[in-house]
Amino acid sequence: QVQLVESGGGLVQAGGSLKLSCVASGLTFRSYTMGWFRQAPGLAREFVAGISRLGGSIKYADSVKGRFTISRDNAKNTVYLQMNSLKPEDTAVYYCAARSGLSPSTYRYEYDYWGQGTQVTVSS
Repeated sequence: QVQLVESGGGLVQAGGSLKLSCVASGLTFRSYTMGWFRQAPGLAREFVAGISRLGGSIKYADSVKGRFTISRDNAKNTVYLQMNSLKPEDTAVYYCAARSGLSPSTYRYEYDYWGQGTQVTVSS
């Protein structure tokens, strides 16, 4: 049974930082490309960042480039999202996801497994 468990969300003031973690189990982690998505109330789930199996290919949404950093530790079956210079518009539930493809995809339908999400709230 595949499980992806996110943690690290919370309430932070604008300009602050948070680091999200996602621990995977039930799959061969190093064989999966990982992604982070987010969903704000009333909006569709959107791509935030993705990282390939060994970290050689990384993608970011334009809205987070230069502020967010995705990384992974295959020895710990964990993917991270370091979020700096947070803005109120970053407020959303953040989800990690896994896909068996070789490269990060911006399309949520191409991901096979999802976590339950962690809430990030940025106050102004």
